[in-house]
Amino acid sequence: MATAKERYDSLTSDRTQFLSEAEEASKLTLPYLVRGHEEHQGGMKNLHTPWQSVGAKGVVALASKLSLSLVPPQTSFFKLQVDESQLGMDFGPEVKSELDLSFAKIERTILDAIAASDDRVVIHQALQHLVVAGNALIFMGKEGLKLFPLNRYVIERDGNGAVIEIVTKERINKELIEEYLPKQDEILSVNDEAVTTVGKNECDIYTHVTRDNNRFLWHQEVYGQVIPKSISKAPVDATPWIPLRFNTVDGEPYGRGRVGQFIGDLKSLEALSQALVEGSAAAAKVVFVVSPSSTTKPQTLATAGNGAIVQGRPDDIGVVQVGKTADFQTAYQLMATLEKRLNEAFLILSVRDSERTTAQEVQMTQLELEQQLGGLFGLLTVEFLVPYLNRKLSVFQKTGEIPRIPKGMVKPIIVAGINALGRGQDVQALGAFLQTIAQTMGPEAIQQYINPDEVIKRLAAAQGIDVLNLVKSVQEIQAEQQQQAQQQQQLEMTKGMPNMMKAPMLDPSKNPELAEQMELQASPETEPPLE
Repeated sequence: MATAKERYDSLTSDRTQFLSEAEEASKLTLPYLVRGHEEHQGGMKNLHTPWQSVGAKGVVALASKLSLSLVPPQTSFFKLQVDESQLGMDFGPEVKSELDLSFAKIERTILDAIAASDDRVVIHQALQHLVVAGNALIFMGKEGLKLFPLNRYVIERDGNGAVIEIVTKERINKELIEEYLPKQDEILSVNDEAVTTVGKNECDIYTHVTRDNNRFLWHQEVYGQVIPKSISKAPVDATPWIPLRFNTVDGEPYGRGRVGQFIGDLKSLEALSQALVEGSAAAAKVVFVVSPSSTTKPQTLATAGNGAIVQGRPDDIGVVQVGKTADFQTAYQLMATLEKRLNEAFLILSVRDSERTTAQEVQMTQLELEQQLGGLFGLLTVEFLVPYLNRKLSVFQKTGEIPRIPKGMVKPIIVAGINALGRGQDVQALGAFLQTIAQTMGPEAIQQYINPDEVIKRLAAAQGIDVLNLVKSVQEIQAEQQQQAQQQQQLEMTKGMPNMMKAPMLDPSKNPELAEQMELQASPETEPPLE
C-alpha cells in the first residue's frame, strides 16, 4: 500500500498546470495568495508588485459579495422544515407552528455559534482563493475552520466529479508530535526527500483522506508512518473535508478561477499601466542644458541656491523636456475601457454620481450584475453550503447543543445564494406584474381580478418569510367580518330601544301585565319558609 507522501507526489502532476495558472493569476491580483510549489519558506517572501490595483480590488469585492450572499451576517442562510413527502402525512397548523418554533431555536443556536467563531473570516479567505486560483479546501475541525490553498493539497475525483481521495501536506514543528515520531535511525532509513530538505526542528506531515462507500476515512502520516491518534472517519453527508471549485470543466479534478477568465484584460491593463507609469516618469523629467561657449559654468548653476546671483547669460541656459504627454491619451482611453470591463466582470459597481441617479437605477444595475453569477451560486450551494450545514448539524447533535433530529423527518433548506437571488427576482417580477395591470386596466382591476391572499403568500415565499400565524387566513377574515356585522346589528338594535319603549304594548302604564311582570322581576327573591 502506498504511503500518503507517495500518493501526494503521484497526484501532483495533475495539479501542475492548474497551479501554474493560479500563480500567474495571483501575480496580477493578490500575489500573496498563491506562491507556487515553494509553499514552505521561512520568513517573508519577496512578491511581485502589480502595476495596477484593479485586479486586487476586483478579487476583494467579488469575494465580499459572495460571502455576504452565501453566509449573510444578519439573516439565516438555511431553514429547517418537516419533509411531509417522506412521512406521508400532513400536519395541522398547530403542529406546524410548534415545529417551526422548535426549528427556529435550532437555527438561532447554529447562527449564534457561527457568529461567535471565525468561520466567516476563513470563508472569505477561501472565496478569495476561489476567485483567483479556482480551488480551495476547507477542513471543519473542532477548533474551527482551516483553509488549505491549492499548493498544499491534491485531489482525485471520479467521472461524476465526486471526491474519492484527498492528500494534504503541512510543515509543523517536531515538538508538536514528538511522541509519535519514529527513532532517528528509522527516519534515515526512509527514502524521503523531506529528510534532507526540512530543517532539524520541522517535518512534513501528510493527511490522507479516502472514500469508502458512504463514508470518508482519513489519517496522518509522518516519515511514512501513521500517527495512531489521527485515524478518523465520518459519513459522506457530514464530512469535515469540503473541497471547493469556482468553475468546473467536465473531467478535470480542479476548478478554474474567475481571474483566469479575464486574464487577457488583466495582462493588457498591467502592460499599459507599466508603460504609462514609466513613460510619465520620463516625460516628467526636466534637464537643464548650458551652451558650450557660455561663460556660465554648469557646476555653478547646479550649486547655486534660491535667489543666488551668478555670472552668465540667460540665453545660454535652456530646458529640455520630452513633451509627449498628449501621446498618452490613447493609452488612457484603452485603460479606461479595460478597467470598465473588469469592473463589470468582478461586480464592482460604478454608480453615476449625479442628481439624476435614482435608487431604482442602482437596484436594476445590481440585479443585472448578480444575474451573471447565478450558476456560480448554484455550484457553491451544492459544494459548500450543503456540506457546511450538514457538518454543523452533525457536530451540534453529537455535542448535545441541539436536540437529535430524526433522519428523514427534517430536511434543511438553503435560502441563500441562488435561492436568495431568485426570491429577489420573484418580488420584482410580481411587483412589475401588478403595476402593469394597474396601468393598463386601472387600479380597480386589481381588486376585481387579483386574489390578495395569494399575493401575500407569494410575496412572503419570495422573501423567505413564514406566514404561519402571521397573516390571517381567508376563514379568519370571514369570521371577523361576520362578528363585526353581528356587533353592528346589535348596536343598531340598541339604538332603537328608546323608540320601541314608546310603543303601547311596551309602555307599563298602558299594559298592566307588563307592569306586574316588571314588579316581580324587581322584587327580591324570598326563601321558602322552614317547616
